[in-house]
Amino acid sequence: LANTPDVILADEPTGNLDRATGEEVMRLLEGLNAQGVTLIVVTHDGALGNRAGRQLLMEDGSLKSDSAT
Repeated sequence: LANTPDVILADEPTGNLDRATGEEVMRLLEGLNAQGVTLIVVTHDGALGNRAGRQLLMEDGSLKSDSAT
């Protein structure tokens, strides 16, 4: 974050965090996204995925759905 990236890849960014800390991390990431940073999040948490503006669902190595289409 110190170098002001254009894209952040976040693989399970809240996976090992308690609920309050996970929410804090997501607010930080969403704030960066609101400032124009592209945010790509990989998660198994459906509630976290539902916060995304676009969702790509992968199943068995294939794209199962794309909320933008």
